Amino acid sequence: MDLLFEAAVRGADPVTLLADRVGSPDVPPVNDYTVTLVEGVSANRARIDELLTEHAEGWTLARMPAVDLAVLRLGLYEILWAADVPDAVAIDEAVQLAKSLSTDDSPRFVNGVLGRIAGIADRLRATL
Repeated sequence: MDLLFEAAVRGADPVTLLADRVGSPDVPPVNDYTVTLVEGVSANRARIDELLTEHAEGWTLARMPAVDLAVLRLGLYEILWAADVPDAVAIDEAVQLAKSLSTDDSPRFVNGVLGRIAGIADRLRATL
């Protein structure tokens, strides 16, 4: 989540930021799942953003807090592309991140958006 947030704020490519950190002695080691998530979100970002725009009722991506957008992108990636993560777990993890990192309203917002998408996830997965 940190890399996705940093990339958004800096206007940088998350995969490039990730590559700069992997193996660097200046930062803690990057775990393999982090690499999978950052690469997966980046590879599918156009579709992820399209779905978020469609299901974030009354919100544009530009209007969302950067933390919420990073959390939503990560959660949506896990829902649609991470077969080993149950939808409910992906949503719960995203809500917990929003609780600890964003505004008081963010957990409800994140839960609502991801919940709407999870409700049609099987249909969406069939088109990926």
